[in-house]
Amino acid sequence: MPAPITAEQARADRDTLLDTAERLFYERGIQAVGMDAVRAGSGLPLKRIYRCFATKEDLVVAMLRRRDLRWRGSLAAHVEQVADPRERVLAVFDWLAAWFAEPGFRGCAWINAHGELGATSEPVRAEVRSHKREFHDQLAGWVRAAGSPATEPVYLLAEGAMVTAGITGDPAPARHARDAVAALIPR
Repeated sequence: MPAPITAEQARADRDTLLDTAERLFYERGIQAVGMDAVRAGSGLPLKRIYRCFATKEDLVVAMLRRRDLRWRGSLAAHVEQVADPRERVLAVFDWLAAWFAEPGFRGCAWINAHGELGATSEPVRAEVRSHKREFHDQLAGWVRAAGSPATEPVYLLAEGAMVTAGITGDPAPARHARDAVAALIPR
């Protein structure tokens, strides 16, 4: 009889699964990646995978939730290094440009997930909406601090830059959106 899984091992397995799922789902698409590929990539047996996540949908939601915390945390760390409130808003687009230029950039993981599963999976749709709401609120705080009422246009420019960069593979939409935001937010 195998030894029982410790809490530490269960956490490590969960992290391994989330790392593997995030990499594979982002690189190839959620529907294109079966649980056998997740098993092969993680090195974990299917029984252990399903002990961590009862369904693939549960794994997708957990992966998106964890990515959200890391993604918004990285954005905040970058933006909050800037002292001037107006420049903080513009720094969002500098961060986006750097993200868009990363090797392997395939667009926004939440937009991609919504495109694949948003019509058929309420939990995935809810997680995508939660991320977009949190990003909107994060951005709104920086725009308000800059003394501007332009939250919605700034948000739409950021989202549009993500979609366009994801489709074209070109980081230039971040620069174009930044220029538009600079014109929207007075000095």
